[in-house]
Amino acid sequence: MKHIYREGAGEDKPVLLLLHGTGGDEESLLELASRIDAEAAVLSVRGNVLENGMPRFFRRISEGVFDEADLAFRTQELHNFLHDASLQYGFARERVVAVGYSNGANIAGSLLFQHEDALQAAILFRPMVPRRGVPLPRLDGLPVFIGAGETDPLIPKAETEELRSLLEGAGAAVTLHWEPAGHQLANTEIDAAAAWVRSLPGPNE
Repeated sequence: MKHIYREGAGEDKPVLLLLHGTGGDEESLLELASRIDAEAAVLSVRGNVLENGMPRFFRRISEGVFDEADLAFRTQELHNFLHDASLQYGFARERVVAVGYSNGANIAGSLLFQHEDALQAAILFRPMVPRRGVPLPRLDGLPVFIGAGETDPLIPKAETEELRSLLEGAGAAVTLHWEPAGHQLANTEIDAAAAWVRSLPGPNE
């Protein structure tokens, strides 16, 4: 997968896995990453699917309706890529914190739905429920930050609450941050996510 890797300030810092929204690329969230943790390592990935020329991480049938077979395949593809990248760049998988926006948040959520050992933590900005009717792995204590917009025209509040409920039902420790905003990110929720990352325990704590 096309990507950018930047070493962090030390092995105690997280590796921020950056997953862009539809039409973004591996450079789209670099500034966001520096605001969340300027000393973290960065692994920023471009989605392998094109929709009308715009990169995405998986296909969809229509707006808000995912191609679930492709989502499962692409989730496994990303999981395998993380394994290979950890060997190539020498970082521990337990240091990986996903930072996903919109489509990127959905594949990050799908990683949590498919693999209990994929991530140390996840920041999901404007996510949806990636899949329904599937058993989730145990996510005991896994920290998840959800950034949701109160006036988001694409994601109903009930969808966000359902995602929180499913993750908590699998044992995840979910922080849900509501922002008086739509689908675009607000500075205050980026600041809230940065404070949340600073509160995370180290991988060996």
